[in-house]
Amino acid sequence: MESDASSDFIEHKAYARIGLLGNPSDVYFGRTISVSIGNFWATVRLEPSDELVIQPHPIHDFVRFDTFHHLVDRLEKEGFYGGVRLLMAFCKVFYKYCSNEKIDLHDGNFTLSYETNIPRQTGLSGSSAIVCAALNCFLDFYKVRHLVKVEDRPSLILSAENELGIIAGLQDRVAQVYGGLVYMDFYKEHMDAKGHGVYVPLDISLLPPLYLIHAENPSDSGKVHNTVRKRWLEGNELIRSSIEEVAKIALEGRTILLERDYSKLATLMNQNFDIRRKMFGDDALGDLNIKMVEVARSVGAASKFTGSGGAVVAFCPEGPSQAKLLEEACNEAGLTIQPVEILPSFLGEEDLKTLTSS
Repeated sequence: MESDASSDFIEHKAYARIGLLGNPSDVYFGRTISVSIGNFWATVRLEPSDELVIQPHPIHDFVRFDTFHHLVDRLEKEGFYGGVRLLMAFCKVFYKYCSNEKIDLHDGNFTLSYETNIPRQTGLSGSSAIVCAALNCFLDFYKVRHLVKVEDRPSLILSAENELGIIAGLQDRVAQVYGGLVYMDFYKEHMDAKGHGVYVPLDISLLPPLYLIHAENPSDSGKVHNTVRKRWLEGNELIRSSIEEVAKIALEGRTILLERDYSKLATLMNQNFDIRRKMFGDDALGDLNIKMVEVARSVGAASKFTGSGGAVVAFCPEGPSQAKLLEEACNEAGLTIQPVEILPSFLGEEDLKTLTSS
């Protein structure tokens, strides 16, 4: 979380995240390890105004086109939805949450606008970044940060996305609320009792250098999740056992990070993807997504999806010389690669008070 506040406006950033280990088990009462990254972000600005206005983005909420072909081409590349629907859904969710929790909100109106440079459909959590940034604007605008527990904020963000039929788990929102490197356990008993998982921040110095690989590859992870979730709910043995395996990878990953056993980290990253591939199948994952993983592995790097596809996180256990080979292989394959900028925790003193008092 990053903010810029004055008497005229409040502005917050929320950053992309990488699912390092354990995804997609967060949707299924599993465990994950995620990290916030500074490579990409969304910004939301709140300005006091006479009327309440949700301002469309000139690119991401585009509704005026030169030709019929222009409209169809844009929809095929960018999809149907921008950030306005996310902001509107969050306004509804936040208002209802505060009403239910008996949190008084003043009557002042505002104009919300947003910017984002998080590539679409890359599994870097671009949608929840917009909502997370909006949440932080609201916490400051209404001066209620001390009244909304940190542990509840990821669920609040997810509720806005659920309003729109987006199928997702909590890990993205936890990473964006907490920042840094976070181990998460979503075991059912705790989720049922508390409404959130157990979130344990870890020292970002435990992480080795990581690399982000992505390509232009719009995908619909919601449809992919729909099939697997249906099979999980039906008790499918392959899906159930695979989810348990993936969750155990995150549990083991926490230990190996604390021990800085990076050769084992590479093994776990590869295992995570291989299990996911077995569950979802190549047709659902897509040729380009699989290619990104295989390009990294062709030089001996470990690799897995950052989320549901569209981008890959890679680790070079042999160091800089291997990283150079990885860069060359990506360039030759027409893929974008960049070092991951790992961010520290976002929690401020006021946020920490809600943790210690909960």
